[in-house]
Amino acid sequence: MADKTYDIIIYGATSFVGQIVTRYMHEQFAGSDMRWAIAGRSPDKLQQVRDEIGLQGVAMITADAKDKPALETMCAQGNTIISTVGPYALYGDLLVEVCAESGTHYCDLTGEPHWIRKMQDRYEATAKQSGARIVHCCGFDSIPSDMGVLFLQNHALKTHGEACERINMRVAKAKGGASGGTIASMTNMVKEASSNPELRRQLKNPYSLCPPDHDFTVRQPNVGMEYDERFGSWIAPFIMAAINTRVVHRSNALSGNAYGTQFRYEEAMATGKGSKGKRRARLTKWGLGALTAGLAIPPVRWVMESFILPKPGEGPSEKVQREGHFNLVFLGTTPSGEKLRCRVTGDRDPGYGSTAKMLSQAAACLAKDVPDDAAGGFWTPATLLGDKLITRLQDHAGLTFEIEPE
Repeated sequence: MADKTYDIIIYGATSFVGQIVTRYMHEQFAGSDMRWAIAGRSPDKLQQVRDEIGLQGVAMITADAKDKPALETMCAQGNTIISTVGPYALYGDLLVEVCAESGTHYCDLTGEPHWIRKMQDRYEATAKQSGARIVHCCGFDSIPSDMGVLFLQNHALKTHGEACERINMRVAKAKGGASGGTIASMTNMVKEASSNPELRRQLKNPYSLCPPDHDFTVRQPNVGMEYDERFGSWIAPFIMAAINTRVVHRSNALSGNAYGTQFRYEEAMATGKGSKGKRRARLTKWGLGALTAGLAIPPVRWVMESFILPKPGEGPSEKVQREGHFNLVFLGTTPSGEKLRCRVTGDRDPGYGSTAKMLSQAAACLAKDVPDDAAGGFWTPATLLGDKLITRLQDHAGLTFEIEPE
């Protein structure tokens, strides 16, 4: 990788989140030894982004997501590619293929487990042979969850000599806006699953992203609407749990079952105490169910996409991003009954303001901090980037990781 021109190339720099990533990279690395460039399919739009942000000296690379020679030329110049071009199930295959074949490292912010599984099945052997390190889910899904579990498990091992056999994550607070890109990814996944029984079966499997030889059989919790005595709040399903839980279980498998073969992990939204909290939990559960059901029915989906849901390229304003935040609590229990608690917070809108910072620091960690002898293949943030990423996130991305008294 020493002969590559750039440490990081942002592919999709003109997309909604790509522009946020580009602006953050400029703020973080201008004047440093980080060599980076922006890339996308439209040179005119790339030039517009470069002019608006003031990216003097930052190169532009033109490459369409369906043009393999152009992607090969791009990857030949970069150590690590950041991809923001989603929905990944529609536009992401070829870039992962080229990175796996060329030994180019790669990270993205996908939350599409069915697509990740397809990429693993197709290209893991190729990536291992070439040395390419592929790390999906480097945004709000699933860095806070994956790294929060790692942080708590490391503390459990250090203080009690054993890992937690169960961890429950609670979204204590979250404020931000949705974007059309996220909705488009969810819509495409529901659309595919509605006509594919095998995909529906895969999406119900909590271990669907684990290596084929994993030996996990324990039944995982299924959060509905209930009162959580330990947290002191009503809880409801969390929309990101479908991807986050699978990434955490893959981390356990890739780390040699460091969390144990009986490890249980679940995530939920905390909605508060009393009758108000119960009502919020019920509305949250019903709302999520209605959204999923609506997206599965073609006429309803058309109405929602045309008149209700944000469209691709749309997203929260800078003010919403700046005023957003998230606050996650992880409650762990060891086999001997010791109880532990940690909190992970972010200082921006979780889906965009914070995600851009997390994705950028994950790429910097992938390009600069991972040992040269680390194997190629499909990793998770916790298993490849680990404590070095936690340090970067706390120092440069506005996240905190703190152990709290139970």
